[in-house]
Amino acid sequence: MSESLRTISPVDGSVYVERPLAGAAEINKALDVARAAQAEWRTVPVATRQEILRKAVAAFVAKKDEIAAEISWQMGRPISQAGGEINGFKERADYMIDIAPEAIGDYNPGEKAGFNRFIRREPLGVVAIIAPWNFPYLTAVNGVVPALMAGNAVVLKHSHQTPLCAERFAEAFEAAGLPKGLFQYLHLSHADAEKLMGDIRVDFVNFTGSVPGGHAVQQAVGGKFIATGMELGGKDPAYLRSDVNIDHAVENVIDGAFFNSGQSCCGIERIYAHESVFDTFVEKAADLVSQYRLGSPVDTETNLGPMVRASSATFVRGQIADAIRDGAKALIDPSKFAANKEGTPYLAPQVLINVDHSMRVMSEESFGPVVGIMKVTSDEEAIALMNDSEFGLTASIWTADEDAALSIGDRLQTGTVFMNRADYLDPALAWTGVKNSGRGCTLSKLGYESLTRPKSFHLRTKI
Repeated sequence: MSESLRTISPVDGSVYVERPLAGAAEINKALDVARAAQAEWRTVPVATRQEILRKAVAAFVAKKDEIAAEISWQMGRPISQAGGEINGFKERADYMIDIAPEAIGDYNPGEKAGFNRFIRREPLGVVAIIAPWNFPYLTAVNGVVPALMAGNAVVLKHSHQTPLCAERFAEAFEAAGLPKGLFQYLHLSHADAEKLMGDIRVDFVNFTGSVPGGHAVQQAVGGKFIATGMELGGKDPAYLRSDVNIDHAVENVIDGAFFNSGQSCCGIERIYAHESVFDTFVEKAADLVSQYRLGSPVDTETNLGPMVRASSATFVRGQIADAIRDGAKALIDPSKFAANKEGTPYLAPQVLINVDHSMRVMSEESFGPVVGIMKVTSDEEAIALMNDSEFGLTASIWTADEDAALSIGDRLQTGTVFMNRADYLDPALAWTGVKNSGRGCTLSKLGYESLTRPKSFHLRTKI
């Protein structure tokens, strides 16, 4: 009897999805089929690939309401917000499809008499993508669509929390007429996922997940010479300068911290406010957070759903309790949120002051609805604190001074610098991180570089 995965919905603790897990035989077959399909696909003109993938995006978006409801039941995002992920999926997919001809077209370094010289970008072969549950389509689309556009085959292993997402990808590609075998998904145990990544027939691995997961990926592929792309999370800071537009910052910084119950790799997890605006910001932020409506994500009035599982909520509760024990002050009364219950995924949002970097809540990734706010006296102090982290995914600066934002941004150890916004990926820009936030990049023209290899042509035309 084969093993199976069981998706426990954070909505009500019920088994929402159950699927058999694939094993060695299914992995072997999938990779053989993928390699055969990719050998043909790489010869297909880019314009034809664009046409097919645009049809797939249209087929996917046509089922937006059904897909949004599945997101809510699988991982707990409020139904009022879940549809936004499908919009983001379309934005990223459309952009990466549109720029493909330029991104993977031949590069000519310039004329040289008697020679024809150029660099051609070739597909790698088979790309394995390991996707997480928190933004199950936005994280996966970053790799799936450009990998296929570049001429690769894709094998997707999605989180056990969101297995229907892999199936929705397959459904859309089938509707669009993508040749069979080019996109496949496998529901796998962790051990078998490592076997997939380590197989000699896999030419690149794209992974989004935890730091320990990233180390496991490196070990899995250690026996061969392939590259990996890894996005491993963050502890992203926001800095409010003295010239900040307070009302704009309150609305957007708090949304950046609490959207998706704080379960965003690039969500704001720590805030540094200049002493001249600290008190005003704290008062307004606490007031806004106190108005959140925690409850069932399938209720259209809810704007803060449960965390993905009870253990995740327990972890964040522990961070909050430890911080309060060490002198932090909690500004939100959890008793005001009826759905907040120990031992469940439902966790009241929390804003903490009197925090410092000795506290876990200001150093460990929380990935939950909590944020700490510290007072700073200068840009120098803010920069030092923002860089005082093992992570470096994004950082946001809230100011009216673009030159100041650029100057500060140049000194931040991070993959993306925002000014007056946060928690958003522009597909025209490289999505990348430093330190324990990972390596490599997706999206933008640069995102195609890791999904292809350069081949130089050096042709003497006159002898």
